[in-house]
Amino acid sequence: LCQLTAVKMSNEYFRSPLETRWGSKEMRSIFGAQRKVECWRKLWLALAKGEKELGLPITDEQIADLEEHITDIDFDAAAKYEKELRHDVMAHVHTLGDAATKARPIIHLGATSQFVNCNSELLQIRDALNLVSVKLARVIDALGSFCSQWANEPCLGFTHLQPAQPTTVGKRAATWAQDLWLALEEVEFRLATLRFRGIRGATGTQASFMQLFDNDEDKVNKLDAYVCQAFDWPVDKRFPVCGQTYPRVLDGQIVSTLAVVAAAIHKMCTDIRLLASWREVEEPFEKNQIGSSAMPFKRNPMRCERACGLTKFVMAQVCSWEHVVCE
Repeated sequence: LCQLTAVKMSNEYFRSPLETRWGSKEMRSIFGAQRKVECWRKLWLALAKGEKELGLPITDEQIADLEEHITDIDFDAAAKYEKELRHDVMAHVHTLGDAATKARPIIHLGATSQFVNCNSELLQIRDALNLVSVKLARVIDALGSFCSQWANEPCLGFTHLQPAQPTTVGKRAATWAQDLWLALEEVEFRLATLRFRGIRGATGTQASFMQLFDNDEDKVNKLDAYVCQAFDWPVDKRFPVCGQTYPRVLDGQIVSTLAVVAAAIHKMCTDIRLLASWREVEEPFEKNQIGSSAMPFKRNPMRCERACGLTKFVMAQVCSWEHVVCE
């Protein structure tokens, strides 16, 4: 989802329109390299704090060293390490060790790469779904105001794209708001049931942590809970069993939920595009906006067209992610 090594961005190289044209500043930040690696460092810090609290020989000085180097990420150094080591996580372990020299021996202690990969991705998913839910709620609220304003404005209803019986503009828009409300319920359900991976070690057995704590299962469980709580995740919302990664079924669930959101948006925007062709409704048209390079009188519904294009892409991901889940 993001490059973890230093990349010189310029117009000479391809950049995904998902970033340059479609992604909001907030969403791009959630999945940006800076935020991701900061999350890795916060995970390493929480792990070290928990291990210290439970009796491992980790000093206050080492903890302070980690705390001082959460944000100062040297991506150029990480890129050099990754070229040599061929391992992205270890490249950043070494990069952090170069900055936090006192803490170098205890960075990533007992963990596997998926400790930072999986947990950071689950945190990204949580943040991204929260952002989606807020934006959906805003659209629903705006549609509610629109519905009230035009509740008694008569218009012709259609079935099979053929003239049918009269309805009102507000009633028609209420069906769009309801679709988005149902989609919002799906997003909120995913957020309410989202689980954390926590500390599991290689292949999910916690063997490395059991070794660190002399087979004291209670301490390992307390460490798992400590890391979970450090990221404001309810302790009872952890996967009871994991392999090397968190269960990829979750990815399929998330993509399916986003596809429901996309379908609701696509339906609304398609309706608006059809109504625009009959001059029943129109998108806002800005003062200096150009409808067409050859036909300046045109008022293309470009916002709805963009929404339909992006939602088609989202809906198409469902099948490919199910293949990821099943392999």
